[in-house]
Amino acid sequence: MNREEAWLRLNEPWDLIIIGGGITGAGLLEEATRQGFRAVLLEQRDFAWGTSSRSGKMVHGGLRYLRQRQIRTTWHSVRERERLLCAFPGLIQPLRFLMPLYRDDPIGRAAMAVGLWIYDGFAGRQNHQYLPREALLILAPHLWPEGLRGGYRYQDAVTDDARLVLRLILDAVRRGAAALNYVRVEGFLQTRSGAIEGVMARDQISGREVEVRARSVVNATGAWADQLRGKLQRPPRLRLLRGSHLLLPGWRLPLAQGLILLHPHDHRPLYVLPWEGMTLVGTTDVDHDQDLEIEPAIQPEELDYLLLALRRAFPHLDLSASDVTATFSGVRAVIGTGRQPPSREPRDHAVWDEGILTVTGGKLTTFRVMARDALRALRRRLPAPSSPPAEPVKPEVHEAAQAMAEQFDPTLWLRLTSRYDPEVLPMFLQAPTEEQESIPRTDLRWVELQWILTHEAVVHLDDLLLRRTRLGFQLPNGALPFLERYGPRLRMMLGWDEGQWNQEVARYRRIWESAYRPPT
Repeated sequence: MNREEAWLRLNEPWDLIIIGGGITGAGLLEEATRQGFRAVLLEQRDFAWGTSSRSGKMVHGGLRYLRQRQIRTTWHSVRERERLLCAFPGLIQPLRFLMPLYRDDPIGRAAMAVGLWIYDGFAGRQNHQYLPREALLILAPHLWPEGLRGGYRYQDAVTDDARLVLRLILDAVRRGAAALNYVRVEGFLQTRSGAIEGVMARDQISGREVEVRARSVVNATGAWADQLRGKLQRPPRLRLLRGSHLLLPGWRLPLAQGLILLHPHDHRPLYVLPWEGMTLVGTTDVDHDQDLEIEPAIQPEELDYLLLALRRAFPHLDLSASDVTATFSGVRAVIGTGRQPPSREPRDHAVWDEGILTVTGGKLTTFRVMARDALRALRRRLPAPSSPPAEPVKPEVHEAAQAMAEQFDPTLWLRLTSRYDPEVLPMFLQAPTEEQESIPRTDLRWVELQWILTHEAVVHLDDLLLRRTRLGFQLPNGALPFLERYGPRLRMMLGWDEGQWNQEVARYRRIWESAYRPPT
């Protein structure tokens, strides 16, 4: 995926311009291309820069939606979870969760059992079981035992959300799509009758501008959807909610499976799960009224809220703010009245045809449902694709990858084939031994880093450290000591001179300290 090559293609005729490079836009690009449409995606920042790199990492049905009688959302989510586990093995991984039940909990055993039977019924297989108190404490020995009655074990899934976005975009690009990061839509091209026929776009890096024309334009900008609709004088319709998360070292709060906890104050469900060698804790759910041009960041009261739940659940671990190594916050767009508490707002998606088509709301798990609903709504303007539906990735590509499997450790082979193009395999085998080594504290190999820098449109250091990889979370102090130690090696890989390197390190430091460093 080369930015310059993609830019030169923008003058081509397109069926569909997709604005927004998060999971909604990426899913729509992949689905549209699969159906045979010529589609181009434009993202004003980096791919997955917004909520799609700052989610709770769960691909799940959402048990709490059942409690709120959001049956349709739960059904779609569970069905999509099952499909995604089959479609992206390795990238989307099953994870067992425990839900302890305490004496004073507002949710009883019977109600929980009914919810889980429905949950498993949607999936078409039984995934849950009740565990007595003693068995639960064997699986989660650090849990507070007083008042514990037992609990349930069930299955959902987790992923690297930003990597999933990249995978969808890259799959679409292989089928003929184009995708550009750091290209901002400044306005719309309209016919004399007022119909939208394209966009005016500006490259945020070089400043050059271009007119891109298509039969239809889709607003898939998530939390930014109302801003883009405002360019066409459409009134706002979204409620923006912030969800903040904590990351702790895996050794400080060791877990072999996820946990669902009820917060002691408001009984909201929180999750604690192992992710990328760390322990992830989330999430808050509060109104976000700050400028969307500023990266969202956890507020001190949110940190206190999450820590209170951890201290109540694991009192013997004596967890404090000093144990938190990183935080991140995402902004969700929900279609709600604003009259309900944030956690009770529906998570359904919506498709609005207002000259441009807007698809927004929803959740990470249901991106394909959103894409298909959007394409159905576009059938009036796109009666037939420009080309036949795309063929699957060539069988010989899969066969070649499979043939090389015996030359790899099975875990490494699955990691590489689930995250990158199969062509990474021969590159890995041909790399010097030192390039095949892991970066300390991570599973990431140096050769993966080289592949990413060559093929994944990295423009800034934060693209590399916070989205293409998770080094900014996995390594101490946002990976700043890593940059200092390996600066010359990374500069050579990036092709930057010393001046550009220093500017990028300073830029990354500002981003890390303002949006990801735990508040003091």
